[in-house]
Amino acid sequence: MFAFIIRTGVAAIALWVAVSIVPGLHARDTQTLLLAAIVLGIVNAVVRPLAVLLSIPITLLTFGLFLLVVNAGMLALVAWIVPAFSVSGFWAALFGSVVVSIVSSFINGGMTTG
Repeated sequence: MFAFIIRTGVAAIALWVAVSIVPGLHARDTQTLLLAAIVLGIVNAVVRPLAVLLSIPITLLTFGLFLLVVNAGMLALVAWIVPAFSVSGFWAALFGSVVVSIVSSFINGGMTTG
């Protein structure tokens, strides 16, 4: 349970950074970021594996770059589910998902090496 809370907190921080620097991403308040982080965790655990599996052919053709589109789709799905969290378009979702990935990796890497 503690690991889930830590992962949710890291995702909320990563979403906050993305909302702060990516035009087109908006969250009403901190509770929205926490809810979006929880939903993002659920979406990444349930929907993303299926999306990755179904997109293997195009992912291979694009040398893995299509996974960026899959990640953007997961962020857009979270925006569709959480009413106070919005993504204004594909590019906002793409750049937002890249920022979330980088920030999450940076925080998680700092926690394992520090």
